Amino acid sequence: MPNPPTPPTHHLTLLSSLSPPSTERTWQTAPHPRLPIVATCSADKTIRIYSLQNFCLLSTIAGGHKRSVRTAAWKPHVTGESVLASGSFDATAGIWRRWDHYSDSSNLNLSTTHGDDSEEDDEEEEWRFAVLLDGHDSEVKSVAWSASGMLLATCSRDKSIWIWEDLDDGDNNFETVAVMQEHEGDVKCVAWHPAEECLVSGSYDDTIRVWREDVDDWGQVACLRGHGGTVWAVEFEGIPFVSGLTGKEEEQEEVGKWRALSGPRIVSCSDDRSVRVWRRIPKETSPAAAAAAAAAGMPSIIRPTGLDEDWELEAVLPAVHDLAVYSVAWSRRTGLVASTGADGRVVVYQERVVEGQQPQAGPEAKLPPTEWVVVAVLIGAHGIYEVNHVAWAKRADRGRDVSKEEEVLITTADDGTVKVWTLGQ
Repeated sequence: MPNPPTPPTHHLTLLSSLSPPSTERTWQTAPHPRLPIVATCSADKTIRIYSLQNFCLLSTIAGGHKRSVRTAAWKPHVTGESVLASGSFDATAGIWRRWDHYSDSSNLNLSTTHGDDSEEDDEEEEWRFAVLLDGHDSEVKSVAWSASGMLLATCSRDKSIWIWEDLDDGDNNFETVAVMQEHEGDVKCVAWHPAEECLVSGSYDDTIRVWREDVDDWGQVACLRGHGGTVWAVEFEGIPFVSGLTGKEEEQEEVGKWRALSGPRIVSCSDDRSVRVWRRIPKETSPAAAAAAAAAGMPSIIRPTGLDEDWELEAVLPAVHDLAVYSVAWSRRTGLVASTGADGRVVVYQERVVEGQQPQAGPEAKLPPTEWVVVAVLIGAHGIYEVNHVAWAKRADRGRDVSKEEEVLITTADDGTVKVWTLGQ
């Protein structure tokens, strides 16, 4: 195993396993954006909903898919109802709905709903299968809602990405607004920008592609090359851009200014065992400058829409994994990054300002230097089994100090188990 450049300063401690586990491989865990619950996707064709308060099963959603459920995502900004999208190896995506009969986590109903024959259960408590989105020719590998919650992206082994619009007409109607087929291999993952309608995807063709809407059509605005193997997962940085960054306050402020120009970065992981961070290069030519250049008779290579974007590899995180890295998660609260994969390890990284180095001034000014360090390494998180997914979630277990805003890490593995970890010093 490659050695981290600095000794880890933190450790991961098992808080609990979600109970009961699946008897088959579990692919992914999706934390709810508002409630202390998570959805897990399993090879047994079901989605399980667990509580993060007592780590017990609340519901089992079944009957919508004919093969393994590979992925799930919660729709944001929904009031009074939870809406879940799922993707399956049966080439379909499903939309599930359930009325929320509680206003906050303290009133969360912990009774099991789906599959319970108790007369106390009300039919309104059940998850309702709203609609099946059919269009892909092969396995759906990832689903993701846009920041607004109006668009759903799905990607597949058929090398395509579909974008669907939720018409929100009360009849569960979705409209296909785009089908992108530029990838040359299976599309493994999709993720949305935290504030804009901008999509990023990773593929078996070793590339990361960035997509935006141009007038009434979606198109590729950037192709990021650098990984030497399948890109298994991608995720945007949250906002603000300097959360969790360590170093002098004035240096952090300077970094924040540069981050604002570039926008949220992208983190990716790959079969090549690496975790990488990518940064968009701010456009230097403004519309006014382009007009002035045209008036002077200078040639311009700027597209009329100006949608093409330049991205650069900003950092390769310290090498700790010795097998494929399947999942990466960027905490929007702390700025910490976690990764996991085929070697069963969970690694946590932190970014810090490099002391004693000042950003270069003048026309060749550069981003204030930062570096990533490994703060925690957990070996064999699920014994001998591969870990398929890692996610950050707000800590919600009972008995803790509620005045502290804490996060937990959730890992999902081939043995069917899902484990919840705390990060401490």
